[in-house]
Amino acid sequence: MALHLKPGPFKAGLVALTLLTLSWTLASSAQDSGQAPADQQRSEAAKPTEAAPDGSPPSDRHSGSISGTVLDQTGAVVPGAEVQLIEKPLGASQPAPQAVVSRSDGQFSFTNVRPGPFQLNVTSEGFSPQTISGTLGSGQSDQVPPIMLAVATRITEVNVSLTREEIAEEAEVELKIEEKQRILGALPNFYVTYNPNAAPLTPKQKFRLAARNVIDPFTFVIVGGTAGMQQAQNHFRGYGQGSEGYAKRFAANYGDTLSGTFIGQAILPALLKQDPRYFYKGTGSFRARALYAIANAVICKGDNRRWQPNYSNVLGSLAAGGISNLYYPAQDRDGLTLTFENAAVGLGSSAIFNLMQEFVIRHFTPKLPKQDPPPPANIGTTIHN
Repeated sequence: MALHLKPGPFKAGLVALTLLTLSWTLASSAQDSGQAPADQQRSEAAKPTEAAPDGSPPSDRHSGSISGTVLDQTGAVVPGAEVQLIEKPLGASQPAPQAVVSRSDGQFSFTNVRPGPFQLNVTSEGFSPQTISGTLGSGQSDQVPPIMLAVATRITEVNVSLTREEIAEEAEVELKIEEKQRILGALPNFYVTYNPNAAPLTPKQKFRLAARNVIDPFTFVIVGGTAGMQQAQNHFRGYGQGSEGYAKRFAANYGDTLSGTFIGQAILPALLKQDPRYFYKGTGSFRARALYAIANAVICKGDNRRWQPNYSNVLGSLAAGGISNLYYPAQDRDGLTLTFENAAVGLGSSAIFNLMQEFVIRHFTPKLPKQDPPPPANIGTTIHN
């Protein structure tokens, strides 16, 4: 309801009273607003200090940071490692884990981390997982010690699903290729494979390759040349000179070839399940390839495709050396001395021939198959930490 007042002194007094009331109200509001913070501060100051849920004072609840570096066992930085932070604040709900990846310098960092116990889980491909724990103080910047990752142990399980017949067929294909390998298109080069994953030969194929080698025409040429050099130097004088002496030297040299080839590259490899061929490397530094070639005089691949001591070649050389005592001249038979001498010559010759295979012969062996060798059948790798 509205009041209609007549103009006069009453109206003027009422206006003045209204203005005075408004002025007092505004002044009181300003005074109250200025005093409120101070009163609030006095009130809060008068309140007792509240402790954190874990019993620590509020100042301990300021967040901090965690940083560190991921290294391998050699001290080299490991970039790209995944670092997971799990915070375990006491008396509070556990936040979701955080995760970062180590930078190119191997370093990582976490910010806004609640004070309290924490755990870091570090993983990287090719390394075993690593876990460290610690406690972060309020507002603390914690630099954890370098986290060393160990290389994971790898165990390769080879499961050959092919049947023996299928493996023999695969080896037969490769054997036919090897039987056509000739240096300069003439000299036999049968005992080398340029396929690092060549199928193992069957016993029958090992004997066949040995027979193919000893009856090759150029084997007779090499034996004949060696006998001629021995006769020219009057080596093994008990054989004499002339055609008879040459024939005896030829027979002795061919006997060495025959016994060495069949014993060391057929009989023993079949019994011991070893591969008599040289597996061409063709990659790596000169030193690595040279050491590989020399070592192959005393190591070889087994029929299980694993490297092992070359008992076949070592024992074959000793056996051939022992047999040579039966047909060399009496004055040149020195029992064990001649046996070990011939064995040493055989092993040394193998090492030299392997070096020739690795660095020279391949370039003079035409019509080699140009293909990427398939990996061994069904190879699975399991990583054990």
